[in-house]
Amino acid sequence: MPFPRPLIAALALAFLVATGRADEASIADAAERSDHAAVRALLDRGEDVDRPQADGMTALHWAAYRDDLELARLLVGARADVRSANPHGVTPLSLASENGDAAMVELLLTAGADPNARLRGGETPLMTAARTGRIGPVKALLARGADVNAREWHQQTAIMWAAAEGHSEVVSTLIQAKADFRTPLDTGFTPLAFAAREGRTEAARVLLAAGADVNEAMQPKRRYFNRSPRPGTSPLMLAVENGHFDLAARLLESGADPNDQRSGFTPMHAMTWVRKPPRGDGEDGDPPPTGSGKLESLPFLAVLARHGGDVNAGLKRGRSGRGVLSRRGATPFLLAASTADVPMMRALLALGADPNRPNATRSTPLMAAAGLGCIAPGEEAGTEDEAIEAVQLAIERGGDLNAVDDNGETAMHGAAYKNFPRVVRLLAQRGARPEVWNRKNKYGWTPISIAEGHRVGNFKPSPETLAALHDVLARRPEPSRLGGIRAEASSAVVAARH
Repeated sequence: MPFPRPLIAALALAFLVATGRADEASIADAAERSDHAAVRALLDRGEDVDRPQADGMTALHWAAYRDDLELARLLVGARADVRSANPHGVTPLSLASENGDAAMVELLLTAGADPNARLRGGETPLMTAARTGRIGPVKALLARGADVNAREWHQQTAIMWAAAEGHSEVVSTLIQAKADFRTPLDTGFTPLAFAAREGRTEAARVLLAAGADVNEAMQPKRRYFNRSPRPGTSPLMLAVENGHFDLAARLLESGADPNDQRSGFTPMHAMTWVRKPPRGDGEDGDPPPTGSGKLESLPFLAVLARHGGDVNAGLKRGRSGRGVLSRRGATPFLLAASTADVPMMRALLALGADPNRPNATRSTPLMAAAGLGCIAPGEEAGTEDEAIEAVQLAIERGGDLNAVDDNGETAMHGAAYKNFPRVVRLLAQRGARPEVWNRKNKYGWTPISIAEGHRVGNFKPSPETLAALHDVLARRPEPSRLGGIRAEASSAVVAARH
């Protein structure tokens, strides 16, 4: 026959007294162990219900932390202080809001817990509940006077946290409680921007239905470590750059501008570095964003085009300089060529892309595919195999092997920048003329001097590329013989006409 619980508690206390540990016993310790019998025995003995442990945790903290409603009722009935806070400002209500137990939250609020008590960083129980997403605690806190627009030390609000986590029902409830969803942070973020960045389609839908502006551009007053979005970034661009194509499609359906360049780029341009980020630790660059949803990147290009996205849009602005491929005037096809993204190049062609439209400095997609503008060989997207395929595609679509841009650079200069010896040989085999490419650009560099290390950024020579360039030059016909070949060809044409 089992011993009754009061007897067990009495025996436990007797043991503590016998071993000299009675003074060390506290209700908080018993609550930490979820030992209800010990808690009752200690309360009956008259122990202080609010005596904290060394870190400030009280018995009621532990009851809330362990989501132990029976124990919490026992402690509240014993007049435990529901507003007690540990040195970090954590209250039992904060812990209950984290767990999302509406009954626990209701119990503490009814007993007098402060719905606006703050943690050291300014987080309120409503923010905590909004982040965790349980609607019961949110409604209970709002009913007891929680400030729906309270801000923590980063100035973020409960609705921003709910939107970022994708808790659409909480977002809707906060809006009904007059939550401000229009005023941006100093970083430019609004609740809709948070939802777009995190791919929270349903939360974005709720915000748009409430009147959030689908084309509102971010205008950050300050940026954190250059990681904040560019000024002019729209919710659509945030969704695209983070790989949330299902959400991006929903934003287009809601009226998002597919040709918006306020951030400096259209979404279709951005897809080039979303698919193959141009910088990273390996030949393929950084990995693309994980994103969300079922819509993949290439089908999304067709969605953009279907909503009016201009496949041949040229960028209105972009930096330029020594060794840099100017983005001003660049089309999505040219930027896809620069990362040797052949699948995207083919997808853009199917949508009507002009394969030969140059940028503002007359650099062509063929030059970009060969490597023009690369300043960190081995770290930028596009392997040599991929570049060969991209160059071949550009040539097949009419790319001029002997075009020279406004900086005096050619496709062969590009192959030298990228340290691609096989691309050097391919260009020569397909008709790149030495008398055109073996010249100094406006910065004083030939493809050979670039391969020797005279360039921006990476000054390490590329022996393989140098060898290929010298080999190509060594194999060209002698000038006198070249003239003879041309004369023979001309005579043959004249003879054929007569």
